Amino acid sequence: MPMTPFVERFLEVGASETRSRVTHQQDLPDGEYGFLELYCDEPGCNCRRVMINVLRPETGWSRIWATIGYGWESLDFYRKWGGPANDPVELQGPFLDPLNPQTEYSPALLNLFRLLLESPAYVERFQRHYQMFRDSVEQGLGRGNTQEIKLIENRRKRLRDPKRRRHPR
Repeated sequence: MPMTPFVERFLEVGASETRSRVTHQQDLPDGEYGFLELYCDEPGCNCRRVMINVLRPETGWSRIWATIGYGWESLDFYRKWGGPANDPVELQGPFLDPLNPQTEYSPALLNLFRLLLESPAYVERFQRHYQMFRDSVEQGLGRGNTQEIKLIENRRKRLRDPKRRRHPR
C-alpha cells in the first residue's frame, strides 16, 4: 500500500496541523520531533490507518527517526478488513512498523507518540485528515492534479533555482 504525506495534498492544513514536540527525556536526544502523517493513496482502500514518520530539524527534516503505524478502529474492524491473512493486533493501535526505517530511539519515540494519543483531539485529527485524503484519492485528485499541488511544485522550483541563492562575498 503506497503511502503519501498528507502535507503533499493539503499543504496549508498539513503545515498548520502537523504535530511536533520538544522533549528533554533521558532516552532521547534533546530537541524537537515532528510527527509527519502519511496516508494510503491506493484507490478503494479503507484501511483507516496512518503512518507517522518522526523527523527532526537538526537532521534537516530528512532523516527518519522512527516509523510508527497507527490504526484507530477496533480489532473487529481490522479482523474483517484484513481477512484471515492479517493479524488484527498488528494493525490496530500504535506500533513500530517493521518494514520501514527505525533507529535506536524508535521505542522511546513510540512512547512519546502514545502520550500524544491521549488527546482525543489528536486522534480525531487523524480521522479527519484520513477522510480528506481518501476523498481526494477517490475523486482522482492525485499528485499534480490539484491547483494546490501545482503551487507547491512551482514554489519548490523557485526555491531550488541557483539564481536565488546568495553567495558570501
